[in-house]
Amino acid sequence: MSIPALNLHDDIQPVSDFRANTAATLRRLRESGRPLVLTQNGRSAAVLLDVGTYQALLDENDLLRDLQAGLLDAREGRVTAHADARAELLGRYRA
Repeated sequence: MSIPALNLHDDIQPVSDFRANTAATLRRLRESGRPLVLTQNGRSAAVLLDVGTYQALLDENDLLRDLQAGLLDAREGRVTAHADARAELLGRYRA
């Protein structure tokens, strides 16, 4: 999953505006799916994401770590032939 691109005009907001308009800002986050940069004293201070986008990023990160680990295993020869894995699983779960 990729995060929709940040809109520099709409997606940067001072913390004070966020505090004053929390409900509307959270609704906009959910609807747009875009991140929101909060500023404090004119400098970026935090990034807000809606929960669905955040969870999708966590899931994607987990998948990429698993793929990286699998590629490393394959590169280092820690693999099992399909027929051997199948035979082991059938033997384990048929009993």
